[in-house]
Amino acid sequence: MTAPRDETIDWLARLVGFDTTSRDSNLALIDAIAEAGSRAGLRPRIVPDADGRKANLVLTVPDATGGTEGGVMLAGHVDCVPVDGQNWSSDPFQLTIRDGLVYGRGTADMKGFDAAVVAALPDITAAPLREPLHLAFTYDEEVGCRGAQPLVDALQDAGVHPRVCFVGEPTSMRMIRAHKSINVAEVTVRGVGAHSSLTPEGVNAVEYAARVVQFHRDRSDRWRTEGPFDDAYPVPYTTGSVNRIAGGTAVNIVPEQCVVTLEWRSLGQLDDAAEIAALEEFCAGLEREMRRENPAASVSVEMVAAAPGLDTPEDAEAVRLGLELGLEVCPDKVTYGTEAGIYDRSGISTVVVGPGDIAQAHKADEFVALDQLAACDAFVARLVRQLRVED
Repeated sequence: MTAPRDETIDWLARLVGFDTTSRDSNLALIDAIAEAGSRAGLRPRIVPDADGRKANLVLTVPDATGGTEGGVMLAGHVDCVPVDGQNWSSDPFQLTIRDGLVYGRGTADMKGFDAAVVAALPDITAAPLREPLHLAFTYDEEVGCRGAQPLVDALQDAGVHPRVCFVGEPTSMRMIRAHKSINVAEVTVRGVGAHSSLTPEGVNAVEYAARVVQFHRDRSDRWRTEGPFDDAYPVPYTTGSVNRIAGGTAVNIVPEQCVVTLEWRSLGQLDDAAEIAALEEFCAGLEREMRRENPAASVSVEMVAAAPGLDTPEDAEAVRLGLELGLEVCPDKVTYGTEAGIYDRSGISTVVVGPGDIAQAHKADEFVALDQLAACDAFVARLVRQLRVED
């Protein structure tokens, strides 16, 4: 079995040791990578979120002339999903290696990629480059890809426009060209509370919220039966589901409020903006109906997450570069989402490629294989060699 670099394992142990569950701060981890960048002679660009509890980080290695325009970006997120209620056989925030597998929260999704990139910093900065190399680390990918757009905006404000991006989600080191979009809407139905023996005095938020559930189920059924379809996906149509619902306070009170969380993951042929508008129109009609019972009632829709899909052409610049670096193209499209669509829509040719298998992500005893980390090390090394100025 091919072994990864010792530095990659050391960095992965450090990164896993930071509990960067999306609900918590990621600043300690970001500071650790920024410090490594500073030691390598780089100027970290830190982009905090609105309340300063989290931050993105970009380390740019300029070209031989000191330029930062163009170049290649290696992008990864540093947040991870919770371990709550999962039955781990070892501490999820302490790296454990056994039988050729490396266990810990985020090892596959996607601190293994992050570790390989940071471990390569001394090699990346050891010789002049023909074009810049940008290392990007984002917050809140796991809760709706919230950090990627602020990172893109910060790069554009700084006049930095990478030409190619590799997003290091787990793909078994094969290039993924296409995935579905992610959309999460939270519908809050506010009725009027009343004693349940006096139901005409109230407006039942749960009963009206059930209409929202049925609306979303009906359109999800239409996507399944009427399309559009794309057989390159394992699930060849847009999927929708109602994933959370909360409402009511007691069995003898007409519920005053109910919150429904809807999700859909759509093919590129579906117009997400039109689907959002259709949901808003339905909810506006529902609100009018409720207000005929009591003017105090209301229905609001908030898009809590929305990340575009990816559909990179076969002859795109990112694909061509990946092939030159010895990568294979996965013939399939994938149902899970990534930040890649955000980078692609900003004008950066983007593919997804990283160590590990998505099947291991988010589970108890999450792992990445040692040989996958080694393959990622080799990919980064080949990229650096290709970008170096020839003697």
